[in-house]
Amino acid sequence: MNAHRHHSYGSVHSPAKLPRAAEAAVLAQITRRIAVSSTGDTASFPRLAQALNDNRRFWTTVATDLQGEGNALPPELKKNLLQLAVFVDQETSRVLVRDTTPETLIAINRSIISGLGEGDLAA
Repeated sequence: MNAHRHHSYGSVHSPAKLPRAAEAAVLAQITRRIAVSSTGDTASFPRLAQALNDNRRFWTTVATDLQGEGNALPPELKKNLLQLAVFVDQETSRVLVRDTTPETLIAINRSIISGLGEGDLAA
C-alpha cells in the first residue's frame, strides 16, 4: 500500500508482480487461511491463531509503510488505512480470546483486496 516502495510480507508465486498485486496476493492467502481455519472447533484454533498473527503482521507492516517518508498515498487515505490497521489489531485480539469470530477481519481483508484491484483473489 505504498505507492513507491515494495516490501515483502511473505512469499508470492510470481516475483514480477507489481507491489499492489503482490500485497493483494499475500493478503488473499492469509484471508483464505483465516476462513478455512475458523471452523470453531478446538482442533483448528492453533491454525486460526497462526493465520491471525500473520494477518496482524501484514497490517503492522502496512501501518509502518504508510508512515514512511516515501509513501505517496494521499494523507486522508493514509489516515484511514492507519485507523483500519489499529482496528484490525484490536479485533484480532478479540478473536484470539474468543470474544468474536474472524468474520469482520475476513470482510475487511476482502474489501482491501478488491480495492487493490485484485477482486478475483478476494473470493
